Amino acid sequence: MLKTIAGIQTHVTFADTDANLQRMMRWLSDERVQPAEVIVFPECMLSGYCFRSLEEGRLIAQSIPGPATDTIQDWCRANGKFVVFGMLESTAEGELFNACPIVGPNGLIGVYRKIHLPFLGIDRFVTAGRWPYQVYDLDGMKVGVHICYDGSFPESSRVMALQGADVLLLPTNWPPGATTFARYLPNARALENNVYFMSVNRVGTERGFRFIGESRLCGVDGEPISQCVGEDEGVVIGRVDTDIARAKRLVRVPGEHIIDRFADRHPEFYGLLGEPHELTRPGDEMS
Repeated sequence: MLKTIAGIQTHVTFADTDANLQRMMRWLSDERVQPAEVIVFPECMLSGYCFRSLEEGRLIAQSIPGPATDTIQDWCRANGKFVVFGMLESTAEGELFNACPIVGPNGLIGVYRKIHLPFLGIDRFVTAGRWPYQVYDLDGMKVGVHICYDGSFPESSRVMALQGADVLLLPTNWPPGATTFARYLPNARALENNVYFMSVNRVGTERGFRFIGESRLCGVDGEPISQCVGEDEGVVIGRVDTDIARAKRLVRVPGEHIIDRFADRHPEFYGLLGEPHELTRPGDEMS
């Protein structure tokens, strides 16, 4: 099965949900995006990222479902497509999450809440996601969603790949220090899991932080299919072949060279991966 996905590398206006939602709607009507059945926006697309307190973030956060997801849902229903975008989610319990809703023609499909939180921006103040990684069926294409720093932990991608993901989506807010990640991480995650991998980063400057773009879609061999080089706005778009992503047994030379990175695993030797590690975050010494 062939599916087309697009990632939107764009500016974000800090703390202005109306302006950012309008920007999303303009991109959704852009002719370059029209072939795509799944459209992905960056992390914190609706809100911006460089908040300096929990209170600042709460002022901009929305519930899920809420005004933004309702608007995107109406567009998805009218166009028969799927949209994934980043936002700050507020809950009835008073918690704040760095989240990505997954919205389709029939409404809200799911919400991913960022699990791995760096000491940066709003992630210093949000609650870590507590739901396990999940794979969503978007009209026959199996999609896994994680956010930015999650991609630095190969276990995240592997878990979703083991759940049957054809493509892994990584909405991000990568600053200059993450240039190497932007250029090589998607390739590695795609190759080691035999999946398609799309990173969707933002551009522009926010409260002194610059965001580097470098969004890309990589095929199952780790080679880029489409990419935005540099810090201009643009669209990453390409085809996903679910049959190729699901063929984990790679026969390079019949009877001589066969690779299967799932069947060839030895989980009995990976026990240390499940052991807790004492968490020390920057700033703990000042608390």
